Amino acid sequence: MKGALPGLAELPLLVELGAALLLSSLIGLEREVRAKSAGLRTHALVGVGAALFVLVSKYGFTDMLGWENVQLGPSRVAAQIISGIGFIGGGLIFVRRDAVRGLTTAATVWVVAAVGMACGSGLLVLAAATTLAHFLVVVGYQRLAMLLRKAMREPQLVRIGYLDGHGVLRSVLTICTSRGWRVLDLQVEQEDTDDEQGRTAVVALRLQGKGQIAALVDELGELGGVLHAAVGETAETSF
Repeated sequence: MKGALPGLAELPLLVELGAALLLSSLIGLEREVRAKSAGLRTHALVGVGAALFVLVSKYGFTDMLGWENVQLGPSRVAAQIISGIGFIGGGLIFVRRDAVRGLTTAATVWVVAAVGMACGSGLLVLAAATTLAHFLVVVGYQRLAMLLRKAMREPQLVRIGYLDGHGVLRSVLTICTSRGWRVLDLQVEQEDTDDEQGRTAVVALRLQGKGQIAALVDELGELGGVLHAAVGETAETSF
């Protein structure tokens, strides 16, 4: 079967494929710098692959138009990309006790697939705008949220898993108060017995202060005996 496009006619399509590689690499570079589970290579491959799928669906079967009972729909392949990318995104999300990780990275891979599809469709301006929107959301929104929380001094909910019976909770409270945070409430949510680690517990702390909650959580996570530490929802809706 002779191909739909001769070799030289495929050269202009390299512009769209190259745009997908560039834009998806920019998004992947941001994830790589933040040391996320899916970095530069994963995002670049997803974006280029999505673009190629769209290009194939647009130009790969046009030589079959003369065949009888053949119905072509370029959107069919694109639709399968949307559903198929969920397998990759799902593999990036994992839960450790009450802490969920990888949601933003999974959403980023989903966006990269959309950027690749837009490039493959020839919508380069729209793809570039989506790439800029990615940086606005993951960088700008994070800083905006931090500024709003600091301005409003909204109480923060922090969940900490630790080894019980080793004085870990006392050390946690000492660090919180010494860093300028006020403990408004404390509630033990879960207690387990682990054969390897002994007795463990998860405590929810409602804190209020002017500092950065992310820095406090990172410091608590490095404390000996702490298994995990994460910021929860706003305290008013959780207690």
